[in-house]
Amino acid sequence: MSKVQGGMKCVKYLLFVFNFIFWLSGSLVVAVGLWLRFDPDTISLLNGDDAPDTYFIAVYILIVAGGVMMLVGFFGCCGAVRESQCLLGLFFACLMIIFGAEVAAGVFGFLNKDTIINEVEGFYLSSLQDNLTNGTNVATLYHTVLQCCGGTEPNPTLCPDTETKNCVEAIDEYFNEKLFIIGYVGIGIAGVMIIGMIFSMVLCCAIRNNREVI
Repeated sequence: MSKVQGGMKCVKYLLFVFNFIFWLSGSLVVAVGLWLRFDPDTISLLNGDDAPDTYFIAVYILIVAGGVMMLVGFFGCCGAVRESQCLLGLFFACLMIIFGAEVAAGVFGFLNKDTIINEVEGFYLSSLQDNLTNGTNVATLYHTVLQCCGGTEPNPTLCPDTETKNCVEAIDEYFNEKLFIIGYVGIGIAGVMIIGMIFSMVLCCAIRNNREVI
């Protein structure tokens, strides 16, 4: 098997280092996704048969993309070390797929931010009007977790402490922070993958040209 030489050899090792970092990044994305999914506060706020689940869609996309990133990072390392056109081509194709998934998660988080927040706010407000036990428990959970009370309209009976912020504002702040994390992580990783695609194509072309010369 022909070996790349000179500057291309540098690209080879840069691609290997990049893929190792890429694998670590995938681990980080999975960890962030699992934290967003299994955060006790978030679970308690979105627990229930009528609770909106749109928020979790973006989280699931993030977790799946992170898992695939770890797998692809491994194949990328093998392809760089073995100088395999097949593995490097597979690596590039997988990067394209993950790139789309990460951008989708980021864009989904940003574009649907208001929709998700409105759904959660509506879920909370409906629980205030619900006289059933489950409704009362849901409202109490929101009050405890977000340290808030009531909706936009003052309710002295429900919220005697007028200095406590209302839950509509608290929900907006809480989920804005979570969704921005999803958006920034998704788009940030997508940017890093562009570098990987460039490295893999440069090395793949160098291997092919080297074989043609030989």
